Amino acid sequence: MKKKKEYRALNSRYLLTIFVYILVQFSGMMFGYDLLLASGVPDEHVLAIWTVISFSVGLTIAILLLLPEIKERHQTIGRVSRLRAAGWTIYGIFLAFFAQIIAAQIEMMLGIEMGSENTEALIEIAKVTPVFMVVTSVAGPIFEEIIFRQIIFGSLYKQFNFLIAAISSSLIFAAVHLDFSHLIIYTAMGIVFSYLYVKTKRILVPIIAHVTINTFVVSIRILFAEHLEKLGQQLDQIQSIIGGF
Repeated sequence: MKKKKEYRALNSRYLLTIFVYILVQFSGMMFGYDLLLASGVPDEHVLAIWTVISFSVGLTIAILLLLPEIKERHQTIGRVSRLRAAGWTIYGIFLAFFAQIIAAQIEMMLGIEMGSENTEALIEIAKVTPVFMVVTSVAGPIFEEIIFRQIIFGSLYKQFNFLIAAISSSLIFAAVHLDFSHLIIYTAMGIVFSYLYVKTKRILVPIIAHVTINTFVVSIRILFAEHLEKLGQQLDQIQSIIGGF
C-alpha cells in the first residue's frame, strides 16, 4: 500500500511538471508578451525576455516538485560515483557530437537540407537579445532533460525496451520543437542522452552533455559569426581558384 501511494505521488508530480512545461511554452501568448509590452519593454526584446523569465520560473518549480525524488535517487542501485559520472559526461559529449554528425550525414543522403529553421530562429533571437542565451544554453536543456529523459523516457523505459523508449521520447521532443524534417538528428541525440541516463542513473550526466553541446553551438554561431562568414568567403574564393573560374 505504501509503495502504491508513493508511485501515485510520483506520477502526480510528473504530470504536474509536464503541465508546468506546457504552460511555460504557451505563457507568452497567453499573457506574458502583453504584460511586458504594457511595462514598456521594446517589441524586439519581448519574446526573448519573457522566455527567459518563464523558463527560469518553470524550471525552478519543476525542481521543487521533483525534490523528493531527487533526494531518493541518492539511494538508487547502480548509480555511478561522481568521478565515474564525470567520465561518462565527457564521453557523452563526444558521443553526442559523433551521433549528430552521423545523423546529419544520413539526412544529407536522404536529400534533407542541412540547417534547422528552429535553430536559426533561436540564434536570430539571441543575436538581438543576448540574455536569451540563458534559455538556449542552460535553462532550456536542463528543463528538456527533466521532461524528455527523466520523466517521459524514464516512464516508457519501465514498460518497453531501451530503443522503443528512447525513440518515442525523441520523437515527442522533435514534435515539441516543430522540427519534423530533422527527426533523425533528434532521435540520435535522444538515444545518446537516454543511454547516458540509463548507464549512470544520474540525470545530471545527460543534462551537462546537453548544456555543453547547446552552449558550444550557440557560442560558435553568435560569438564567432563574423569569423565563420569570412572563413566561408575565403573557402569560396579558394574553390573558385581551384576550379579555374
